[in-house]
Amino acid sequence: MKLNLESLVSSLQKATSPEHLQAITRTLCDILNVRHVVYHWVNSKGERFGAGTYSTEWIDRYLEKDYLRMDPVIFGCFQRFTPVIWKDLDWSSRAASAMFRDALDHGLGNQGYTIPVRGPNGQFALFTLNDQADDDEWKSFVATNARDLMIIAHEFNKKALEFEREGEGVPKPALSPRELSAMTCLAKGKSRAQAAAEMGISEHTLRVYIESARHKLGALNTTHAVARALSEGIILV
Repeated sequence: MKLNLESLVSSLQKATSPEHLQAITRTLCDILNVRHVVYHWVNSKGERFGAGTYSTEWIDRYLEKDYLRMDPVIFGCFQRFTPVIWKDLDWSSRAASAMFRDALDHGLGNQGYTIPVRGPNGQFALFTLNDQADDDEWKSFVATNARDLMIIAHEFNKKALEFEREGEGVPKPALSPRELSAMTCLAKGKSRAQAAAEMGISEHTLRVYIESARHKLGALNTTHAVARALSEGIILV
């Protein structure tokens, strides 16, 4: 598929929820033929939101291992205003190398390209593409698409800021009855196995409902999704 920048920007401008941004990241993966596209932002209140194609397993693993403290992409981009190819960052520490190997084991590719974006009042965002490729292929891909990717990154950010300005602005996500049941079980402290048993479904099916709810809520991981659903009154415990 060929990247139609005008059409993609139009889709971003029409987005009305983080769920729409989530769908656009998947579309971008297909168009650009890369493994992952992720947009992650921290708003002026320090709240984190994300839209992207990383697996729930990797996101949960990242938080569990507290990789935020050592991630060369986070530190490298926070200190600069220009995009960066991951291989140009410092991965020499034992902790960073271990994190990188763990990422590969969880489905990430060996190449990445991240665009840092800054907004008003301390808002900070990262727009990232990830794939499996050799160094020359990746450099060629970046050179070919850098201009369009910069525009797309800033359009993602404009939409995120619009959501923030609207207040809690965006209409509450409409979860399906099954998604509500799944999130309610987790909010009550039940394990996934217990939740699946209570709902009379398999753990695999439960995972589908949880992932769908997470996307609708614009949450980074399952814990964040439960917290947002509770704070917005979408579920009651």
